[in-house]
Amino acid sequence: MIATLNANPPPSPDSRPAPDDLPLVKRVQAGDLSAYDELVRRYQERIYGTIYHMTANHEDANDLTQETFIKAYQALRSFKGDSSFFTWLYRIAINKTLNFLKQRRNRTYLSLNDFDFNAEHDPDLVALISDKTPRRDTSLAELQEKLNTALMRLSEEHRMVVTLHDVQGLPHDEIGRIMGCNVGTVRSRLFYARQQLQAYLSDYLK
Repeated sequence: MIATLNANPPPSPDSRPAPDDLPLVKRVQAGDLSAYDELVRRYQERIYGTIYHMTANHEDANDLTQETFIKAYQALRSFKGDSSFFTWLYRIAINKTLNFLKQRRNRTYLSLNDFDFNAEHDPDLVALISDKTPRRDTSLAELQEKLNTALMRLSEEHRMVVTLHDVQGLPHDEIGRIMGCNVGTVRSRLFYARQQLQAYLSDYLK
């Protein structure tokens, strides 16, 4: 029913919701499981990328992505089309991730092994270190660690808005629909989150 997830699928910030989701949704509601496989393939990388940037752990992101699509399939018969399938699916992913983070709050940890993955798929960072040297590799690893640590110091709501806007590339209005708040709230949360990140990184960036 659900397509197999790549262990390390890259985020796809440039992709956008396809305009023909609704016919696929209607086919799933009529019992066509192959249509759901197509929806999974269409959005699994973006869902995974969002959850990963919220959890900083590939295994947790993989599990939560699978749980998101299972939950979405189970609930799809109640989908009325009041919002896009894309927005509806993201809400499920966010709710699952926020619940997971609340349960994990007392055991914060980071996966240092994930830093090379981030660098490999960030074109700006790849360009920056195209002429690799041991010193540059060390500096890059330190910067990645501090950025990841700073992001994890934000509240779940502020981390989510940074992830959706700056990592996934979603517009403010879409983020508002996903998070259930108005555009002004999205903008204020994003501004505050960026100020906090800058403060956390100020010593390193001097």
